[in-house]
Amino acid sequence: MPCPETALSLTRCRWAETDPLLRAYHDAEWGVPVRDSRALWEMLMLEGFQAGLSWLIVLRRREGFRRAFQGFDPEVVARFDAADVERLMADPGIIRARAKIEATIGNARAYLAMRDKGEAFSDFVWNMVPDAPVRNTTGQVLAQSPLSQAMSKALKARGFKFVGPVIVYAWMQAVGMVDDHDPACFRHHGTR
Repeated sequence: MPCPETALSLTRCRWAETDPLLRAYHDAEWGVPVRDSRALWEMLMLEGFQAGLSWLIVLRRREGFRRAFQGFDPEVVARFDAADVERLMADPGIIRARAKIEATIGNARAYLAMRDKGEAFSDFVWNMVPDAPVRNTTGQVLAQSPLSQAMSKALKARGFKFVGPVIVYAWMQAVGMVDDHDPACFRHHGTR
């Protein structure tokens, strides 16, 4: 992470220039390869909550989400029931969207089903990206790609919800499967 004196003078992706929280997220997390299955699942769930909203809203509530979803422990979340859904619907620290909450609970169950069949979530998703990270050389950021469409289809086949190709593409950017940093950005192609 850059030192504070130079952090403001760096050239970043335009989306990261509008807020200090976005700058910090961009500089330290966005596009950094994540290989931990649980962390990958957490980020996919947060991307699902972001659908139709801004990422800044999710970032501002990330700690609230972590608290409400018990650290995004799939073992715990998979046991949530109707009372937990109602508790979450009343929690002002998260985005209170019933369909997204219920999808997260179902996705914990899908994650565990994969694990129980010997399919590690990290291996499954990273094996779909053979030349990771996919490096964007055009400078044009896509909303989805053939790879995110294939990954979305594979996740849905395993029972996941709120994993459409646009959500999956944003997630792939966030967890370092795709390098979509602007060519002028100091993080472009891992230059940090």
